[in-house]
Amino acid sequence: MKKLHATLFLLFVISSIYAQKKPLYNLADPKQNMDAYVKMRASLDTTEEAVFYAKGAIYTYDPEKPWKHVFNFEMYNIARVEKLPGDSGWRLITREMLVYQDPKTNEILKTWKNPFTNEEVEVVHVWNDPVNQIFRYGAFKVPFEKLGKDRINLYNDVTLSYPSPLKKTDWPEQSRSDVYQGAELFNFFLSESELQNPKIKNAQADISWTRFSDFLPWMKMGAKSGNLLYQSRGYKLKNGFNDLPTAIKDFVMANYPEYQHAPELYSSPNMTSWKYYKKIMEERKKKSGQ
Repeated sequence: MKKLHATLFLLFVISSIYAQKKPLYNLADPKQNMDAYVKMRASLDTTEEAVFYAKGAIYTYDPEKPWKHVFNFEMYNIARVEKLPGDSGWRLITREMLVYQDPKTNEILKTWKNPFTNEEVEVVHVWNDPVNQIFRYGAFKVPFEKLGKDRINLYNDVTLSYPSPLKKTDWPEQSRSDVYQGAELFNFFLSESELQNPKIKNAQADISWTRFSDFLPWMKMGAKSGNLLYQSRGYKLKNGFNDLPTAIKDFVMANYPEYQHAPELYSSPNMTSWKYYKKIMEERKKKSGQ
């Protein structure tokens, strides 16, 4: 009997150790992978909002000239999640903004002297609402890499090619093609132990975001060859909107105060910089009676 008790006790100890070491999320499993991503990207608490803030620089690429640093920028995305019916996945519900800044002073720009055309143009900042996604279990796994002790990287390289909202024949100054092409490259870096901690529903993370795109419509570059390269770094704010830089909060409150929060309802289709530009230009034409 003593041997039996000793054997059972040993098995209990071994199983306890195994249970402690077994990760909460197996990132190779599609469902657990998506739950882990939601914990990092927003929060498993559906009543909680999450803000990712980033800042960086924008460079022009011209195949015939050196790279040029044309803007700095600051941006944030504010998000919350909802469970899909039948526990089949998640809805990510967000809106985002980005401001273009003087590359030397960081002043938020109202106009910009285009060094390629010498034209003074109005700067149209990014106000994308909504920017939503649906994550169905099994449909997609977020790629990941372990980076040494207690660091993990969740990443997503998104290459884009789709019909442009701004057709070249209708918008000759703003568009050089009927196809929008670009890339959005996301890297999230976080503590693996925090991700795997069952007591934490909102895992903190740092972000690197790179964007490669056509020239912006408001730059009025027409058919000129070349592209823009955005490079930024940032992090998830512990206190959401309240932790944003004062200048960004003031700019939001003066223009679109609803950006203090994520959208209340899921909707589609998503807004993009090109769609937003088209929308406000068409609204101005209607108001002027053209």
